[in-house]
Amino acid sequence: MPTRVRQPAPVFPATLEAVPAEMRVEYYHAWARYLIDGRVRTWDGPCQEVCSPVCVGPAGEARPLPLGHYPLMTAAESEAALAAAQRAYDRGCGAWPTMAVADRIRHVEAFIPRMAAVRDEVVRLLMWEIGKTLPDARKEFDRTVEYIRDTVQALKELDRAGARFAVEQGFVAQIRRSPLGVVLCMGPYNYPLNETFTTLIPALIMGNTVIFKPPKHGVLLHAPLLEAFAESFPPGVVNTVYGDGATVVGPLMSGGGIDVLAFIGSARVAALLKHQHPRPNRLRCVLGLEAKNPAVILPDADLDLAVKECVLGALSYNGQRCTALKVLFVHRSIAAAFVERLAAAVGDLLVGMPWEEGVQITPLPEEGKCAWLTKLVAEATGGGARIANPGGGHVDQSLFYPTVLYPTTPAMEVNRVEQFGPVVPVVPYDDERAVLDWIVQSPVGQQAALFGRDPRRLAALIDPLVNQVCRVNLNSQCQRGPDTFPFTGRKDSAEGTLSVSDALRVFSIRSVFACKATPENEAIVSEIVRGRLSRFVSTDFVF
Repeated sequence: MPTRVRQPAPVFPATLEAVPAEMRVEYYHAWARYLIDGRVRTWDGPCQEVCSPVCVGPAGEARPLPLGHYPLMTAAESEAALAAAQRAYDRGCGAWPTMAVADRIRHVEAFIPRMAAVRDEVVRLLMWEIGKTLPDARKEFDRTVEYIRDTVQALKELDRAGARFAVEQGFVAQIRRSPLGVVLCMGPYNYPLNETFTTLIPALIMGNTVIFKPPKHGVLLHAPLLEAFAESFPPGVVNTVYGDGATVVGPLMSGGGIDVLAFIGSARVAALLKHQHPRPNRLRCVLGLEAKNPAVILPDADLDLAVKECVLGALSYNGQRCTALKVLFVHRSIAAAFVERLAAAVGDLLVGMPWEEGVQITPLPEEGKCAWLTKLVAEATGGGARIANPGGGHVDQSLFYPTVLYPTTPAMEVNRVEQFGPVVPVVPYDDERAVLDWIVQSPVGQQAALFGRDPRRLAALIDPLVNQVCRVNLNSQCQRGPDTFPFTGRKDSAEGTLSVSDALRVFSIRSVFACKATPENEAIVSEIVRGRLSRFVSTDFVF
């Protein structure tokens, strides 16, 4: 049964039979599969076992539940996946990159019902593999399906705009978008389905071929989708690799066969991958990296609203979101009242298993994460901060009870690193200039949240903040959606912009067909268009 944060108690199931039948999972050996060149193959080599962050057993004896295993591939399989993707792309001459937009759309649309057919299985794995609550797991799946539909619609609109000819300065031209080549997609563990697909789907639909490597945590949930990919796309258009990154990703990058790197993770790993590529000027990168999003609570803020949004912003999915609020700056005149209300709200959060109704705090999937968070809390309390909420900092196996730290200083490690977990540091301030200085000096810059009512005071913060971060949220938490909004970051937080329409552009390039507007050329172009002899030089309208 779930428990409140302020009342730590054992919450792990004593037996698997104690879990509702529709929420249980079985250990599947068949999940050691991979997709290369249009075939779903069974792996008979070494495997990595996957254990759930959800522990099962009597109180004090609960242990992580084994879920299955995935292939520990070698460089040979990695190179086979690359070869398949390169054959399918065929230096831009393959059937997929030269296919009409309407036909590529049909392939993607055929994938949607096949994906929907395994919804329940993927949702269960999101809960068991990464500890995501049932409502959030369902939301991630459904949002991903909706993202695919929105991407299809956005491409139709983009292609319609390119279906017309331009006549300028004696030239006739058609300007459309064309693919870039082979794309390596690597998503994060916190949104292993959605954020992988926000790069994979636009890369595919624009005519690129793809190799994707699932994250270390959140790898099994992709297995039910392999047949859907194989049945929906031509051989070699979608390929998967699994295993140690240095073993399977290193050869992909160092050989120079990857044209686009789509990676969401740490800046350290991104830099390593980029530097492995022998032709850095040729490599395109789409990166989502670290963030340390601040909230600034001004003295005239609506405290009830600010507390509600900060609890959601800091602790949704245990704070394991790049858009999470990771440090709260509160004006000293209201800091005590704010922290009192924040601590009470955090104390009311339910801690429990992902499938239990109303649960907001669940087990953490990363091995050693609880110990690291405990170290951050100890360093802060040793420097003068206190744990403001009852139950804060309690650890039970993979469960870390959310912790409000107050007062903290910008120099504390918890305010210098991205904690990516349920630790909420609160910094009292006297002058907004000190907060701006911290944000300016920060090596990352994704988003910020402002809470207040005075338009002049808010405007004085908004103007410099938009030059430090890429989204300023007024009286609300930081967030990615709607997916039609640009999503990116400054400094070390991101490279490239993602939204439904931006992603189509980032995985393609503008290509131009042009000729002098002579009668002979105009006759040739007219014949090409009337006879539908070209898929690029075309006025076909995609409905």
